[in-house]
Amino acid sequence: MVRQSLTGLLLLLLAANVASSQTLSDYRSPVDVALSPTADWLLAANQTAGTVSLVDLQSGQAIDEIAVGPRPSYVQLCPDGKSALVSVTDAGQLVKVAIARGKLSQVAAIDVGFDPHGVAIMQDGTRAFVALPSGHAVAVVDLVQNRLIELSYPGKSPRYLALTPDDSRLAVGLSGDGSVAVMETVGNSPLYTTRIKGLNVGHMKTSADGKQVYFPWLHYGENIPSPNNIRRGWVLGNRLGRVDLTADKLDEVLSLDTEGNAVADAFGLDVTPDQSHVVISASGTHELLLLRLSDLKMYDVGSTEHIDQELLDDPARFARIPVGGRPMGLQIAPDGKRAYVANYLLDAVQEIDLASRRVTRTISLGEPVEVSLARQGEALFYDGDKSFDRWYSCHSCHYDGGSNAEIFDTRNDRTVGTYKTAPVLWNVSQTFPWTWHGWQENLRSAMQTSFRETMQGKKLQEEEVDALIAYFDQLQPPANPFARDAASSAASATAVARGKAVFHSAKAACADCHAGEHLTDGQMHDVGTNSKRDYYDGYNTPSLLGVYSKTRLLHHGRASSLEELLTEYHAPEEIAGEELSDQEMRDLVAYLKTL
Repeated sequence: MVRQSLTGLLLLLLAANVASSQTLSDYRSPVDVALSPTADWLLAANQTAGTVSLVDLQSGQAIDEIAVGPRPSYVQLCPDGKSALVSVTDAGQLVKVAIARGKLSQVAAIDVGFDPHGVAIMQDGTRAFVALPSGHAVAVVDLVQNRLIELSYPGKSPRYLALTPDDSRLAVGLSGDGSVAVMETVGNSPLYTTRIKGLNVGHMKTSADGKQVYFPWLHYGENIPSPNNIRRGWVLGNRLGRVDLTADKLDEVLSLDTEGNAVADAFGLDVTPDQSHVVISASGTHELLLLRLSDLKMYDVGSTEHIDQELLDDPARFARIPVGGRPMGLQIAPDGKRAYVANYLLDAVQEIDLASRRVTRTISLGEPVEVSLARQGEALFYDGDKSFDRWYSCHSCHYDGGSNAEIFDTRNDRTVGTYKTAPVLWNVSQTFPWTWHGWQENLRSAMQTSFRETMQGKKLQEEEVDALIAYFDQLQPPANPFARDAASSAASATAVARGKAVFHSAKAACADCHAGEHLTDGQMHDVGTNSKRDYYDGYNTPSLLGVYSKTRLLHHGRASSLEELLTEYHAPEEIAGEELSDQEMRDLVAYLKTL
């Protein structure tokens, strides 16, 4: 039944009356919701529209909408129940919004410097913690004076976080390190870090007693994507994680995947007020997962590739609720009977009855918009149905079109055991040729190879390839916080200008290969990083646009920072023959971060 409905939706999208002039910004694309204490209204953060919608749950209508800035990613209601904080990622701001008499108004826009995502607000409403992925930092924000207080650095790429009910501890999901940091809020300092060996950590929720934090994440098994390995859960698999917040213990995990019919891109999560159930959005397989917590067996060691058969045999303990589209952030009503979910591709908020396990309402956030070719491609990009047994989507490795924090053996270069980073996809149609070795000279063929071999799925229809290319052509890299800083700070601008001169100098010779609009010459070069296992000689010059956002650099991902790359693996003196001074190196790094 689930697969039939999804196939029908895809065919409907592909047969739609396409408005080719439309861009992705014509859609609202909600990614998160915040529910009022009385559950009579909610807020939806609309990513591509750059707005927040106010939805009246009595009438089932969106009654107000305001612009907050480019690419909001999270919304959290303040303890007063009359205001909310919105992470406006591409503006580097935390926007405070007030709700009064059915209207929204902006109260403040707080600069946090980087790309805010998850937010956690203290019970007295005086402070908030904000995850800043590209800054590898957690910000502390004063909500009385509406200003940034300080930054702490618990690890790489924190996206989402959660406070204990007594505000004493903060759990931070570190997607760049594959771990969860537990921090003490007094002093804003890390206590310990628990390794989960995974990526794409989703929304987090602490238990009512403050002893544990729940979150979904993507387990990486490090194996090649063969049908057998995929089906066994040895490539990628979705997990529910639980980390102890009182002591440094092994994490507990539960696989969410069913053999032959897996789950893709688990993301949003909430726990019912009575702590009886957890609800998770599986964005790639277009469904919600409902699990009973009271007798849920989780594991700290051993095999967890597939969900326990005893859960599958008992619908009272585990259920998959098809909702269509791309379900994202969600929140459960105070009575524990309903869940509200932001559905990105449906441009709507859905109400789900948790007892009957069905969608009871789909509330549109605006006027219907014809499905453009790029929007069809976006749906395909986030669709786990395109992979073998539904285990993962393009997004699973190319997170939101960017890269990720692991290296993968996709067999795309015709070898086994040559693990490589996932290249970014913005400007992909303009950066000929393709793959790290550049052996693919036809983008359409390269895309078919990715779907058939990396995802072990079926060959794409030609109109599907057209749609994906249209989406990639509209895909934009995230706004660069380092460039924003250089534009507003004279000191930063001066260092960046010096670094640009170094970049283009004969001494560093960076521009010899990283040239042109996309900072790549599209040629193969042997820069001394080859592996004996490589079938092809040399590597395709990667574009440097958005290089600041990558947690692993070079094809093998061994460099974890630009500084390490330029001193350990790709030093200018080994390329151009002349060593840079310490000042030149600092300036060059400052410039590279702004690209």
